[in-house]
Amino acid sequence: MVPLTMLAARLRADLNDWLAMSIGDLVFGHRSTAFTVVMVLFGSTVLALVARAIIGRRPGRDYIAVPALLAWSRRSPLAVVRHAPLLFLLAGMPFFVLALADPHATIAEQQVSYPGRRIALLIDASSSMLKPFGATRLSTGAPNDATFFTTVAAAETFIRNRRSGTYRDLIALIEFGDEAYVITPFTTDYDNVLLSTSLIGDWSEFMRFPNQGTKIAAAIDQGTNLFRAFDFVSASGNLMVIFSDGEDTQVTLHGRHVDDILVEAVATKIPVYLIRTNRDKRLGEVVPDNIWKPAVEATGGRFYPAANENDVLRAIADIDQRSPGTIEMKQYSMNEVRFAPFALLATALWSIGLALMLAFPQCRTFP
Repeated sequence: MVPLTMLAARLRADLNDWLAMSIGDLVFGHRSTAFTVVMVLFGSTVLALVARAIIGRRPGRDYIAVPALLAWSRRSPLAVVRHAPLLFLLAGMPFFVLALADPHATIAEQQVSYPGRRIALLIDASSSMLKPFGATRLSTGAPNDATFFTTVAAAETFIRNRRSGTYRDLIALIEFGDEAYVITPFTTDYDNVLLSTSLIGDWSEFMRFPNQGTKIAAAIDQGTNLFRAFDFVSASGNLMVIFSDGEDTQVTLHGRHVDDILVEAVATKIPVYLIRTNRDKRLGEVVPDNIWKPAVEATGGRFYPAANENDVLRAIADIDQRSPGTIEMKQYSMNEVRFAPFALLATALWSIGLALMLAFPQCRTFP
């Protein structure tokens, strides 16, 4: 099923390239090669016709004896159908030659659209995250089963789910305690973000993290500022995903109430999804649940009280399903290869001609 989906996506991409393409804007890197191939084919055809005319037909060897035909018989109107494979072959030749000429499009700026979202992943690295959580599928290979390493593995699982789909997200990674730090700014490179999560998921790196308190408000504020720094606040398709044990009763940050911070997230249309990972603690059994549940849901996001590994996995799957989306961005590039649409069209025409010749006797000279 996945290969068919990938093939359909590639065909759609080639079709979009074809529709947006202008022959006059293309630069052909191997025009001489294509011209040489055309001349060789043309010369070979002419030589074959000349040779056939010179040698001629020899009676008894180049003719086939058939019964006498009645004078009143008419030529079948379908006789011309036998030339259909040849017509498809000839129709595909110009596209083959154009593909062989190695067409490139010199593009300075292009507005493109992709399925995906702008996602900021925020991971709590406070000392309270050392409490055991217990997980078998969500494991980073750390020396203990601390909640922090489970959340790191959960973030990696979320990223891999997005990478294995048809998405092309812009993902950023933020680690927070008393303060929040941008580990990886927004990027479409999933592998780069996974490398960053594996680095912060190292035990020695975690122990060197300087801020051991928990301020979720600081993380949300930093995430909002990151969206603003990339000029994404006015765009659709933004969201934050927070992995934390939720052990935070501080509702102010630098004199600002958490509601004021979340007002910015609401104004900029950035829904916040908080996966509260606290072992065996259901909704309401952690005191700050009453603070953060209404706060994050006011942004259009959702609060997930994850008491075990299955709750975390269900939360990841739910966020993934809620986050298909489409993002638009300006793409800057030079000399983009454009031979694929021409090669695809030539192959399609030749395949149709071959299929007609093999499937229908009417499309062959001798059925």
